[in-house]
Amino acid sequence: MTTIPRPLTSRQIQILTIINDWQSSRRYSMTLQELSQQLGTSRTTAFEHVEALREKGLLKHSVGKARSLNLTPKAQKLLKQNISEQPQRNISLNDGIPLVGKIAAGYPIEAIEQNETLNLSECFGHDVFALQVRGDSMIDSGIFDGDFVVCRKTQTADDGRLVVAIVDEQNATLKRFFKEETCARLEPANENYSPIYTNNCRIQGVVVGVIRKI
Repeated sequence: MTTIPRPLTSRQIQILTIINDWQSSRRYSMTLQELSQQLGTSRTTAFEHVEALREKGLLKHSVGKARSLNLTPKAQKLLKQNISEQPQRNISLNDGIPLVGKIAAGYPIEAIEQNETLNLSECFGHDVFALQVRGDSMIDSGIFDGDFVVCRKTQTADDGRLVVAIVDEQNATLKRFFKEETCARLEPANENYSPIYTNNCRIQGVVVGVIRKI
């Protein structure tokens, strides 16, 4: 009897992304303890997640070796497909959201009800796509795990722009883009992460907005 593989949970995809981003930015593997800290869980819970992914052929690690958490080629292919598919899902911007008035973030103002619609296409323009953020490398730019970034499709970007980039044709990342003399620098916004320097960087879009559920 052929066993149908169970689909990955969002938590498992998050774990694979965290391990992949860590390896890409630091150029060495993370430890189980570091993974548990990133997840905000106990070391035992992190170990259980790792074992489940290892049984699915997506993670490999060496017993007795601290820095040995690595994605298998199968996992790298899965993440690549997941990222490459997401930009094709254009978000619907035409329905609009009821705009019922203004709210003060400083001194209180008089509440005056309006009967208008906030058209998101007017805010972000057309030819855009949305991605959900996984990880904390851009928290100092106000972008947190679970946020949605709205991106305009483009293959070029000015220095300092926040971009969605594909590195080495397999790793997708959200970083600020800078042109160096001999390569591109993808700069995180978290002191715990190092910049990524690469000669193989393909831009898929620039960020034009952030959406957050609270």
